[in-house]
Amino acid sequence: MKGLLLISSLRTLCLGGKTRLRGLPPPVCYLESVKIAVLLSGGVDSSVAAKLLREKGHRLTAFYLKIWLEDDAAFLGDCPWEADLEYVRAVCRDLGIPLVAVPLQAEYRRRVVESALRELKAGRTPSPDIFCNQRIKFGAFYDHIGSRFDAVATGHYARLEKEGGNGARRLLRAPDPVKDQTYFLSHLSQPQLGRALFPVGDLKKRQVRRLAKSFKLPNSERRDSQGICFLGKIRFRDFVRFHLGEKTGSIVDIDSGQELGQHRGYWFHTIGQRQGLGLGGGPWYVVQKDVRNNLIFVAHQRTYLSKARREFTLADPHWISGAAPLQQHLQVKVRHGPGLIDCRIEPLPGSRWRVRLAQADPGIASGQFGILYQGEACLGGGVIEGWAGS
Repeated sequence: MKGLLLISSLRTLCLGGKTRLRGLPPPVCYLESVKIAVLLSGGVDSSVAAKLLREKGHRLTAFYLKIWLEDDAAFLGDCPWEADLEYVRAVCRDLGIPLVAVPLQAEYRRRVVESALRELKAGRTPSPDIFCNQRIKFGAFYDHIGSRFDAVATGHYARLEKEGGNGARRLLRAPDPVKDQTYFLSHLSQPQLGRALFPVGDLKKRQVRRLAKSFKLPNSERRDSQGICFLGKIRFRDFVRFHLGEKTGSIVDIDSGQELGQHRGYWFHTIGQRQGLGLGGGPWYVVQKDVRNNLIFVAHQRTYLSKARREFTLADPHWISGAAPLQQHLQVKVRHGPGLIDCRIEPLPGSRWRVRLAQADPGIASGQFGILYQGEACLGGGVIEGWAGS
């Protein structure tokens, strides 16, 4: 099977040259004449990635993954992916590359959405974008293209580095801490990373924007999407309401036991949440949920930090290298974002790991992913199963 690591006869070629702008990092090196599948979303990041590869003469085919849930038209209204696809078409016309739309709705519903809904109904907080990458973009799509392409390029903010002489890849954080997406890529395997390219991974967002403008890309001024990968412009709350409905319950002050108000379903709320509670005299934060009795417990800002937790367990972790880390003093992210917390890990029976934080975190929610890092390297991680102590 062809792959980037096997094409030793091709000459290395670096991205850079006339398109480099002042302040950009050293050029990223790829192999010349590689046949690359580029995943385009309609956003600026993947479009710049395609342009950088196109300028160096690579043989590109663009793919748009159609994962919108058409059965949910009752709340989708007008097709929300049409604007994205129009931008993708415009970029492909500008770059002179073919475009193929791949329908993966059935795979997405089965491999990502159904598990996310199960987690929400169980009172946990899922991270569907992790499974979107593992099971769809670098999973079902890999199955779709087979061995017809040497590599798959995306607009993710992450870096890849070869490790040793065995062709293994390390997944490294991007230089832009806010845009870094290694958290969402943390469950990719070595075979998946072996075919992946992240052409903008060495850049900061402002540099990507500058490149898009210099390239005169059709979507250079388009705003970034802030939604979960399968929702886009759709509000997450509307999506959850459509599938799980509403169930009125009480919001209770965890310190006094007093009922402060009502909510419309525990699945709309997560630990650490402040917005959307509709309570006066705050600010108030969600600190606990009682799924059986449909209760949401909150704490006032005065006592909120006293509910922060220093310890939790990870279940069934995925290690990018294929082996658990030898080092026990690491860093962890308990949600996507720039924040890293020093921690110590230790193995427990049953493929579980205890994580002890150097500083307490008030937003640890069961079902979220705890992703471990050693310096710049993302090691992998697992689902936050529960916690102990405070």
